[in-house]
Amino acid sequence: MSKLLLMTIACAAFAQETATISLWPNGAPGALGTEEQDRPTLTAFPPRQSKPGGVGVIVCPGGAYLRLADNHEGRQVANWLNSLGFAAFVLKYRLGPRYRHPVELGDAQRAIRLVRSRAAEFGIAPDRIGMLGFSAGGHLAATAGTHFDEGNPGSADPIERSSSRPDFLVLGYPVMSFMAPYAHQGSLHALLGDNPDPKLVEELSNELHVTSRTPPTFLFHTNEDKSVPAENSVLFYLALRKAGVPAEMHIFEHGPHGVGLALGDPVLSMWPALLTNWFRERGLL
Repeated sequence: MSKLLLMTIACAAFAQETATISLWPNGAPGALGTEEQDRPTLTAFPPRQSKPGGVGVIVCPGGAYLRLADNHEGRQVANWLNSLGFAAFVLKYRLGPRYRHPVELGDAQRAIRLVRSRAAEFGIAPDRIGMLGFSAGGHLAATAGTHFDEGNPGSADPIERSSSRPDFLVLGYPVMSFMAPYAHQGSLHALLGDNPDPKLVEELSNELHVTSRTPPTFLFHTNEDKSVPAENSVLFYLALRKAGVPAEMHIFEHGPHGVGLALGDPVLSMWPALLTNWFRERGLL
C-alpha cells in the first residue's frame, strides 16, 4: 500500500461525517444563476473528538481562480487537520471568469463570519479561527487577512455582525503579488479580467497591505516552483516582519507547484510537521 494511501486512511480515521453549508441559503449576493457554480459553500469536517475552545480552519483550495483543487488541497488537508483535533471547513468559492473580484473575497469573508457566528455549535473558540490556502487559494486567504472588518453590529443577519478577520493564516506556495515580475498572470486575469485598473492590481497585491493587525502567518514554498515564484512568499514574509507580525517561512529547495500535503516527497512532506510545531508555539495545540 502506498504512503499516500496510508496517510489518507490514517487522517480520515480522525474525521466524522461531513456536512455542506450554504454561505447564503437564500442566494449569494451577485449570483448570476442558481447552478452549483453560483452557490458558494463550506464543507464542514468535524474532528472525531472535539472539546470547547477548539480550533477551526477554513481551507481555500487553489486553482488559479478558475477551478478548485478540492481533493489534494481540500479534503486531504481537512482530514489531516482533523487528526490534530481541529475542525476544518473547505471553502467552495465562486470562480472566474464568470465571477470577478470582489465576489471571491466576499465569499471568503462570509465563510469566516459564518464559522465565527456558529463557533459554539462547531466546538471552537471564536478567536481561534484561521485560514489555510494554497496557490490562488493562498492569495484569497491573504486577501482576507489584509482586507477585513469588524462586522456590522446593526445588521439584521446575525452572521454579518461577526468580524471577518482570520486569527491566523497558513499559506502554501501562495499567489501573493499581482505586480511584475512575480505576478501569476493566470490568477490575475481570472480574478480581474483584461486590462485591470492599476489601482486594483495594487490593492490586491497583498504584500503591500500588511499592517500590525495582519494575522500571524506560516508560509511554505519551493525554490523550484516555476508557476508561482517563491518571491511571492518572501515578499509577504518581509512585509509581516516589518509590521511586527509573528511569521514563519520555509523555502524548500526542491518540489513543483501544487503539491498539497506532498505525501510522495520525503522532504517536502515535512511541512505539515513544521506547521504542527508552529501551531504548538502559537498555543493552538
